Amino acid sequence: MLASNPNLTKCPFFPTRYVPISRSFHITCCVSQLQSAAEVVNGRVPERNEIRLGLPSKGRMAADTLDLLKDCQLSVKHVNPRQYVAQIPQLSDLEVWFQRPKDIVRKLLSGDLDLGIAGFDTVSEYGQGNEDLIIVHDALDYGDCHLSLAIPKYGIFENINSMKDLAQMPQWTEEKPLRVATGFTYLGPKFMKENGLNHVSFSTADGALEAAPAMGIADAILDLVSSGITLKENNLKEIEGGVVLRSQAVLVASKRSLIQRKSALDTTHEILERLEAHLRAEGQFTVTANMRGSSAEEVAERVLSQPSLSGLQGPTISPVFCKRDGQISSDYYAIVICVPKKALYKSVQQLRAIGGSGVLVSPLTYIFDEETPRWRELLSALGL
Repeated sequence: MLASNPNLTKCPFFPTRYVPISRSFHITCCVSQLQSAAEVVNGRVPERNEIRLGLPSKGRMAADTLDLLKDCQLSVKHVNPRQYVAQIPQLSDLEVWFQRPKDIVRKLLSGDLDLGIAGFDTVSEYGQGNEDLIIVHDALDYGDCHLSLAIPKYGIFENINSMKDLAQMPQWTEEKPLRVATGFTYLGPKFMKENGLNHVSFSTADGALEAAPAMGIADAILDLVSSGITLKENNLKEIEGGVVLRSQAVLVASKRSLIQRKSALDTTHEILERLEAHLRAEGQFTVTANMRGSSAEEVAERVLSQPSLSGLQGPTISPVFCKRDGQISSDYYAIVICVPKKALYKSVQQLRAIGGSGVLVSPLTYIFDEETPRWRELLSALGL
């Protein structure tokens, strides 16, 4: 009778018993999670064919991450915004999982993700120095901020301008410690201890920490700062030596996964090369001009006499052929150089000054090196 009931199924723990299907699903998920955790404890990556990349699910970090991947020709195909899984068509063996940044770090450690993008502050707080986390790219060029201690500008803190001043204040005792409101319960205590503040108590809080001192809930806050405007508007100040770390978006991976799974390492290599090529080309322009000259060497000498025209490794100079009176001649040479945006107009002026004409300017999309420096560093860190 029980076996024929469509609403019941065998219990994964006790095959002779039956449980409701919904409960069985919950139990099966728990079993799967326990098996995954056991494999990680034993030093093995849970077996699966696909490579998993964790991306931030909400907020500015999520939008900027998708924009960066799109610029690298790695657009995320997210058919249903309510689903947490997506694909990148250019990487057929990759699954994208949208998660909270702190969960990305946790799931890298548990072996449920292979790669992830999150803020360095999040990796540092929730990774807690775990050696299995390895930074693949440490500067994705967005999400810039810093984790900093801030105190009131008034009262007993009016003349306190450094961590040294703060540590020497006689007010802080075991009975009456410095009260700090923060969401960084790992980095906060570690930082305070390193700076000689032994009598400190921490209260955990998320969002709107700036109000805590004014409300009397805390003496100071430890929080992420971007522009610092919010601190100033709430009569708070940063102090010398009070920056815990500087942060931006980073690409992070499970070291175990990269060592044990060649497919994960290969996918990481491609993602890293695309990121490096795009980020290196950011703000760079190709400048092409024609210049009359007696030889390529003579033109090169003129070009290299100008400080803004050296390019990445030097100018590319090639003859421009034209037909005159039935004869092929090359009185002109084409010069191609790469210049940063801030030096663009100056470079054009210098080209004109030495005889350049017909100057063409176009933005660069990618600059691929012979080998990505960060790839060599990654292989070295992995012992490969």
